[in-house]
Amino acid sequence: MSGKSLLIISGESSGELYGALLAEEVRRKFPDVKLFGVGGERMKAAGVEVFRNVTHAFGLLEAAHTLKDLKETYRATLKRVEEMAPPVAVLIDFPGFNFKLARELKKRGVKILYYVSPQVWAWRAGRIRKMKEFVDRMAVILPFEEELYRKEDIPCEFVGHPVMDEISKLGILKLGPVSKSDLGLPEAPLLSILPGSRPGELKMHLPILLETVPLIKREFPGHRCFIPIAPNLDVRPFQAQLGELREMGVVIKKESALKALALSDAALIASGTATLQSALLGTPFCLFYKLSPLTFFLARLIIRVKYVGLSNILLGRAGTREFLQKEANPENLTNELRRLLGDHPYRDRMKADFARTRSLFEGKRASESVAGMAARMAGWS
Repeated sequence: MSGKSLLIISGESSGELYGALLAEEVRRKFPDVKLFGVGGERMKAAGVEVFRNVTHAFGLLEAAHTLKDLKETYRATLKRVEEMAPPVAVLIDFPGFNFKLARELKKRGVKILYYVSPQVWAWRAGRIRKMKEFVDRMAVILPFEEELYRKEDIPCEFVGHPVMDEISKLGILKLGPVSKSDLGLPEAPLLSILPGSRPGELKMHLPILLETVPLIKREFPGHRCFIPIAPNLDVRPFQAQLGELREMGVVIKKESALKALALSDAALIASGTATLQSALLGTPFCLFYKLSPLTFFLARLIIRVKYVGLSNILLGRAGTREFLQKEANPENLTNELRRLLGDHPYRDRMKADFARTRSLFEGKRASESVAGMAARMAGWS
């Protein structure tokens, strides 16, 4: 096929958002470029021809269940690459799939721009040396990652975090025009609860929330609880549990987590990108997370970082509480909410930490930088 084209591969909800933001920027700068790839609804809305949907593989058992789908996606990607002949592929995180794909694309003359580093600083650091075999350029989103790749002579740039792009796009860093009516809520104090964006996370976390929400309602009767659901998440297996939460008065919608967090007095957040979103918005929160006992046991053996949340990792200390496994229980979460809402010096210290975290990313425009990198690699500019 003649003409300019760019392949974008994402494998889960946060990566799909980054792919959509990148696609918008590429289309703005290079409207004649044909975008195609693996993604979801947000990438489709951004103008990407999505020929396969994202796969929500997570954890050891869950990943095994998606193996067939991943193989089909791999074959479909190579077929589409033959038809489109893109000069560059932007591969977003998702190393279990993207590493294998990158090696094959490299053999076919496609340049590899790897966007969002695998967490090599947390576990399996040897992957950096493997990446040297097939990565042409790295675009990393955490400030300390750049040096890790440059030490291995892999061209690398810290581009900032795409969450800041999303915040700027929605105009909510200073709470701008966003209001509770945008979420279909009355003007009442709001608490956001983010149980995760993967099926495995909902499976583990919804039972905890079914016990926690009644305690929250008794403790904070004037607050409304809101659960934003990730756009690409299939909630059909969880309809019964979500229905129980709705009966308790929880508002559950497929909405922007950013809007909800920006409008909230505090939040309970499953580990993931949402913890950084909350920190960048200045919304006090605590982190909770639960894995199957086997997965948690194996994770403890191989993971080298002291903290789970990105804001704590960036700070180098526990600026926010992290409740893992048995500690992720209704009493701990409710007690921490009480402190987040009522202990003003505690809130102020947390907000000061969040301001320091936000300063690491201010002035950076990740999507614009990555679009420019792809264009230079493809010879468009």
